[in-house]
Amino acid sequence: MRIASGGVSDVGRVRTNNEDCYRIVTPLNLYVLSDGMGGEAHGEIASAMAVETLVKHCLETEKNPAAPFFGQTQPNWNLKTKRLVSAVHLANKNIFKSAEDHPEQHGMGATLTAAWIDGMKLSIAHVGDSRAYLLRAGNLLQLTQDHSLVAEQVRRGILTAAEAEESEMQSVLLRALGAQPEIEVDAEEQQLIARDVLLLCSDGLTRMVTEPEIAGTLQAETDPTMAAEKLIKLANERGGADNITVVVVRLETDSKGWFSWLRRGARRDESGNGSAGGK
Repeated sequence: MRIASGGVSDVGRVRTNNEDCYRIVTPLNLYVLSDGMGGEAHGEIASAMAVETLVKHCLETEKNPAAPFFGQTQPNWNLKTKRLVSAVHLANKNIFKSAEDHPEQHGMGATLTAAWIDGMKLSIAHVGDSRAYLLRAGNLLQLTQDHSLVAEQVRRGILTAAEAEESEMQSVLLRALGAQPEIEVDAEEQQLIARDVLLLCSDGLTRMVTEPEIAGTLQAETDPTMAAEKLIKLANERGGADNITVVVVRLETDSKGWFSWLRRGARRDESGNGSAGGK
C-alpha cells in the first residue's frame, strides 16, 4: 500500500486575492486546508496561521509525545485524533490573540479541516464549512459537517437543500477559528481500505461543482494533482465565484512492485505550502 497525494489552490474568477491555504506534509501523511475570512489581507493571515499552527504542533508532538494537549479531547479518540483536535484548539487561540493584539485584524477568522492517516486509520478534525470527503467504490461520502447557518437550517428542516444552495446566507458561519477564545472542534475517525480516495476542499469547489461531478472526476483521473486541477477548472468554468482549493489523497495498492511505482513517478514532494485565499 502506498499513498499518493496532490493539492492545488486557485484564486478563482472573481476574487483578487486568495485567502485559502493548504499544506501536505508527506512524511506524516498529514493534510491540512483552511479558508480565511476577514477582508483585505487578514483572511490570508488567519488561514496561514491556522495551517502553520496545526502543522507545527503535529510535527513537535511527533518528536515529543509528552507535549501537552490543548482543549478538550475524548478518551475514545486515538492519539492522532487527539493531537489534531489539540492543534485546532491551539490555532484558534493564536488567531484570536493575534486579532486582539492587532486591532486592524479584528473580525478575521478561518475554517480548518485536517486529515491524518496512520496506517489504515484516518483521523479528521474540523471547524467551518470546508469539507472532507471519502470516495469508496464510486460512492462519495461527506465526512465533515458544515458549520454554517444554511446547513443548520437544512438540518432543522427550515430550508431544503435546494433552497440552501440559492441562499444569500451561505457565507454565514456559526463556527470559525478566531471568533471566540474557545472553539468546539468536530472529530471523525475512519478505517480506510485500498483504493479509497480522500478529498479536502474549500467551499469554492462545493458551491460550483456538484457531488456527482466531484465523484466522477476522482474516479476518472487517478493522478491526485491532475484530479485537483480538473476540479478547479470545473469550478472556474461555472464562474469561479470564490477561491478554490483541492487536496486529493489516494490509497493505492502496489501490486506490480517497485518498477511500476518508479515508472508512474514518485509522488511530488508536497511538504511545502500551497497557498493563496476564501470567504
